[in-house]
Amino acid sequence: MLSMKATLLFAASAAAKIYYAGVAESGGEFGVYSADAVNGTGLPGRFGVDYAFLNASTLDIWVDQNKINTFRVAFLLERMCPLAYGLGARFNETYFGYYNDAIEAITNKGAYAILDPHNYMRYNDPSQQPATGSVIGNTTDPAAATTAQFQKFWQELAGRYKKNPNVIFGIMNEPHDMPTSLVLQNDQAAITGIRASGAKQLIIAPGNGYTGGHVWNTTSQGDAPSADYLYKLHDPINNTAIDIHEYLDYDFSGTHSVCNQSFASNMYGVTEWLRTYQLKAMVTEFGGDNNTMCDQYLTQAVEYMAANPEYIGWTAWAAGPIWGTQSPCCTDSRALGSLEPGSRASDGTPGLYYTVWEKVLEKLVPKGLQQSGISSIHGPAGAATGYSV
Repeated sequence: MLSMKATLLFAASAAAKIYYAGVAESGGEFGVYSADAVNGTGLPGRFGVDYAFLNASTLDIWVDQNKINTFRVAFLLERMCPLAYGLGARFNETYFGYYNDAIEAITNKGAYAILDPHNYMRYNDPSQQPATGSVIGNTTDPAAATTAQFQKFWQELAGRYKKNPNVIFGIMNEPHDMPTSLVLQNDQAAITGIRASGAKQLIIAPGNGYTGGHVWNTTSQGDAPSADYLYKLHDPINNTAIDIHEYLDYDFSGTHSVCNQSFASNMYGVTEWLRTYQLKAMVTEFGGDNNTMCDQYLTQAVEYMAANPEYIGWTAWAAGPIWGTQSPCCTDSRALGSLEPGSRASDGTPGLYYTVWEKVLEKLVPKGLQQSGISSIHGPAGAATGYSV
């Protein structure tokens, strides 16, 4: 049930416009888990075996048939910036080359690519993400990468893409269990580095608490609300949006098959906050199982974003080239496949691409998504407002 406040907010917004809609491509962060938390497991890894970014053959399906225009492509900081180098401007060029192939395949197709360091605002030990690794900028941890290193990393990466208008810079996947003031500090450093590179494309900045919308205005894991800090972000060209994740199961983890959390009710607070500070947002992770209840909750989630002008885009979790029969979310660990086209469950039945994407989400992809021009909080009007590469 929607609360009265959420219902009113949902009904009152007639000028909403979604510019970006699509899927997350998960796989570039794979292959490093260690049951014994052995740091270095799977590093650097074997391309196409331990990790992969995109099955480029699916782009025609996604873009031409499903009419999406956005792909959020995950990578791992410890592969992009090997531990021997440290976080910063020196990259593993082989890994970057594979990643760049995926990004160029997407953007050459005319779609938009979100660069996604899938590291939880941590660096140096991905063996049991999201729990392991030193928090970036933690001055009490001598092993931690510094905020200045994070800025140098983003300045280098953005500089490599500053001439590609179809790139979106996703600062970090799901910061958590850290001072919210440090999330702000690192986000601001990334923005500063990106703009120092000369890049003018859209940036999306996460909050704390796994950047959950439901906890945006409340204390999470004992840390201050994201709402108390993230409005302080400064982008000299005003082309930064907020990056939000929101799952629909009872604990918001995206691991359970029962959907029982109202997207509209739980997003009411962050939507009001966005409105107060005249900010925009993208929801770059959400998902649900292949059952009638989740069908309804997923539909309500996408309709809520479409009805509220604070939201400019979304990507569903998740497709990816090496999920196989395993599921990225929302199935109580049942192997029901993924959102990858052609996906199959372990019993050979159609996977989540067919039972969630085609059944529910494809029908909700907005008409009139941005088809050209630089990524922007203003959508196609971005170029007209002075953004260009």
